[in-house]
Amino acid sequence: MAGPSVEADKVSGPEGAPPSSSRSSVYREVGPELFSDLRAAKYRRIVLQVPAGLTRNFASLGEEIRTATGAQVVHVTRACFGACDPPSPSEAPGAQAIVTLGHAPIPNMPLALPTYFVEMRTSEGDVQRLAGSVSRAGLPRRLGLVASVQHLELLPRLEVALGAQGFETHVGGGDRRLAYPGQALGCNYTTAQGLEGEVDGFLFVGTGLFHPLGLAFSVERPVWALDPLQVDVTPPLDREKMVQKRLLTIAKSMDARRWGVLVSSFAGQDRRAMASRLAEKATERGWSAEVLIFDRLDPRDLTGRDLDAYVSTACPRIALDDGSSYDRPVLTPPEFLSALGERPLLPYRFDTFH
Repeated sequence: MAGPSVEADKVSGPEGAPPSSSRSSVYREVGPELFSDLRAAKYRRIVLQVPAGLTRNFASLGEEIRTATGAQVVHVTRACFGACDPPSPSEAPGAQAIVTLGHAPIPNMPLALPTYFVEMRTSEGDVQRLAGSVSRAGLPRRLGLVASVQHLELLPRLEVALGAQGFETHVGGGDRRLAYPGQALGCNYTTAQGLEGEVDGFLFVGTGLFHPLGLAFSVERPVWALDPLQVDVTPPLDREKMVQKRLLTIAKSMDARRWGVLVSSFAGQDRRAMASRLAEKATERGWSAEVLIFDRLDPRDLTGRDLDAYVSTACPRIALDDGSSYDRPVLTPPEFLSALGERPLLPYRFDTFH
């Protein structure tokens, strides 16, 4: 990152708040261990947070917790983006604990309340069939393996099965924002980035394209996706095309003189100190820069503002995945520094949260 005064890829929660992993507990699945620990803590009011894919079962789970603990259970109805997005105090007044499904804790993120992470791990998947699919797809023999938290249990067995097919596999350790080796997080793929010199490609194990897309932005090696449920290998993503689209967005922003600097109030996305430094860089050039704070950002929130472009210090996926939904260019901090001419356009740099 050019410029010693801006560390545009570091975050450790709101200003002045120390990391606090001591307030989190982790469970592989919903079951007696979770209920026993909640009951022992004698909470009176618990908040339940589930991602969109698990909302069908939220009512029955809430009833199970109520029955097992005697506590009042309230539900957060808005979509949950990840562990970086805990319920705010206004969403759950009087709550004493949070139960969140489908996510792992972020070790260096501060927690306002005791939080029980139920990762919904699964070992489902025939590793022999999966390895056979990978072999038939013609992937390079030196592979880095990355997985969503739900499918991390597959990696050790898949490594053995792929080894029998002649593959050399590697699983990276990641940095302080990741709880497990090989884990993918939408804003952090350091488990893969540290392996680039040892592999010729990456294999993401999990469902959907959210993580493969983020991984492809983060590394220069090709990325394939293996769906362990469908036993299907997705062809490598066209990273060059993806990066070219981002370079075009940067180019469109180079004439911008009125900037909006976006800051998230989510506990795991709050980089307001960075936002202040980026705003200062704009004003030093004689441009205007307004800091806009939000919790959940909707494109309509920015419509009609007298601004030419935005730089988002929140989740990088706002710019990368949803940028076309906004009527002005939205850049990540590294892209903003490229627009200022403080760092080269290439090699492209993903906005990694650390």
